[in-house]
Amino acid sequence: MKHSGVLVAIKLSAAVAGALALAFAIARAEASDDIALPVPKVTIYPGDVIESEKLSERLFVARTVARGTVFESHDPVIGKVANKTLLLGKPIPVNAVRDPYVVTQGKPTLIIFRDEGLTITSTAMALQNGGIGDIISARNIDSGLIVRGTVQADGTVRVE
Repeated sequence: MKHSGVLVAIKLSAAVAGALALAFAIARAEASDDIALPVPKVTIYPGDVIESEKLSERLFVARTVARGTVFESHDPVIGKVANKTLLLGKPIPVNAVRDPYVVTQGKPTLIIFRDEGLTITSTAMALQNGGIGDIISARNIDSGLIVRGTVQADGTVRVE
């Protein structure tokens, strides 16, 4: 009777050891599928500029991350502005950041019209915020007319 108890204990120990070995093998296989993603070191609020010192990297199991919906490296995020709250230690969704505004609502900006050698410039009050390439409305200070144009990298608005 004592021998059967010892055999049961040995069989259980072998089963536990096998289960542990399998668990370690699965963990090792999953570890090879890990992906390092940039995450905030602190909570970043809407309107905050994302700086490199606010970011770190964290490993995630690749199959748990919807690739293409989050940033996979630091570089494309640096200098962007959060338009949603970015939580500490969480991957950064691509739709949660934007380029900084070049033109600010309520501030004067230079509007430029160019056509076949003719260039007309005037000052306008921006009616919207805008980043490079955005189409915004602005009120011409001289005439009062509202014009629409494309924000340029130098902070001017190109009117067609």
